[in-house]
Amino acid sequence: MKLVSFDAFRTLRLTEARYIKPELFFTHLNEVGEADWVLFPEYWQVNSIVFGQKKRIFPSLASYLIGHNKIEMTRAFMTVAPEHVPWTLMAPNEPTAAEDLWNRMALPFVAKIPKSSMGEGVFLIENRDDWQRYLGLTTSLYVQEWLPIDRDLRIVWVGDRVLGGFWRRQSDQGFHNNLSRGGQIDNSPLPEAALALVRRLATALEIDHAGFDIAMVEGYPFVLEFNRLFGNRGLGSLNNDIPGVILDYLQRRSDCNDPDDDPLHPTPVWPVAV
Repeated sequence: MKLVSFDAFRTLRLTEARYIKPELFFTHLNEVGEADWVLFPEYWQVNSIVFGQKKRIFPSLASYLIGHNKIEMTRAFMTVAPEHVPWTLMAPNEPTAAEDLWNRMALPFVAKIPKSSMGEGVFLIENRDDWQRYLGLTTSLYVQEWLPIDRDLRIVWVGDRVLGGFWRRQSDQGFHNNLSRGGQIDNSPLPEAALALVRRLATALEIDHAGFDIAMVEGYPFVLEFNRLFGNRGLGSLNNDIPGVILDYLQRRSDCNDPDDDPLHPTPVWPVAV
């Protein structure tokens, strides 16, 4: 199995993969074209590799397309598991829509910049001044009900299974649970309801590499978002397992030459009208 990687860090221990610097992509088209799998391409490369060269990529195309924007991500979640999505409103940032969202959301609520990560584009809106500051930062409005939690879960999904996870306790500054914003790791047991939700979402949406953020409210799981390129803090020794899990997953996918026989992506059987 020939593997080409465009991310040296994430495939460092995947010795089977040949690393190519992303900026040299067009000088290595033949080598990429001969690969069975192309690993961790940058977003700007995806169309060329998938549609131009007809190559399989890891993470999956769905992981890239859905994970690139919180609005698209939430719409996908609302399609396959709407009962596990916090109440969310989205609209263009124009005066009428902004006023409508302000009037419909109870304070406090959460506002997000659709293309952001590590908690950098997430704001707690407690008053009009907070709202006005947010409006000046984004072209698209994304607002969500505030959930009464002081921690959330980061659950890591690789290939076709949960690899592990941990709780993230709220930072001393309050509100944010992200480790990059001061959140603290808590290795308490992971609730089965949260694990089941991640399995459901990842399988339904064909996500194969993601860190899912799950909030638990009185034992009930809500999905907040996922990160296609999740951090390795908090995973401990599980980081050593990731290369082997990826390789096993790719090998099993490669062994399924007939898509109709692929146990990971079976052909749906539609009911026949009578």
